[in-house]
Amino acid sequence: MDASPLAFALFPTAIGTCAVVWRPDGAIVGSALSHDSPDGLRRTVTRWYRGAVEATPPPPVARATDGVRELLTSGTGDLADVELDLRTVPDFDRRVYEVVRTIPPGDTLTYGEVAHRLGAPGAAQAVGQALGRNPFPPIVPCHRVLAAGRHVGGFSARGGRRTKLRLLATEGVHLEQPTLFDL
Repeated sequence: MDASPLAFALFPTAIGTCAVVWRPDGAIVGSALSHDSPDGLRRTVTRWYRGAVEATPPPPVARATDGVRELLTSGTGDLADVELDLRTVPDFDRRVYEVVRTIPPGDTLTYGEVAHRLGAPGAAQAVGQALGRNPFPPIVPCHRVLAAGRHVGGFSARGGRRTKLRLLATEGVHLEQPTLFDL
């Protein structure tokens, strides 16, 4: 990372407080879904992005947070034009994120289908690992990528699979019926 100061903001959404981190030029370097509390999320962000200061988002970042709010509330909204700073992201991961950003709300792909679109058939596990490192949820909508057979697969955000199912349901995608143990 360069020496440019980073800023971050917390913002309320339908699933709890989320965060976004950006450079002075407005390019987003990271985001985070809800944690245990706003203070816990604030601590996490300042641990992940040393030196980041809490600030009011500039207009392009505010538009991104508005888009995230809309997505998490209604399952609609297009975040494909949000500018992400991918300079520190490994090349394979960057390519995965580019493919995943093309999946519209309400649609899904499997890890294998993403690998195929990358021209790397057989790399489904590597796609899953890249998505597990996704520093931009839900701007890079990793929740729209499923395991083979349209099974949920993993999800690294707080709440795991339950959060993934909730995000998908908000977008009109219903994969599994909850059991009494999930309620």
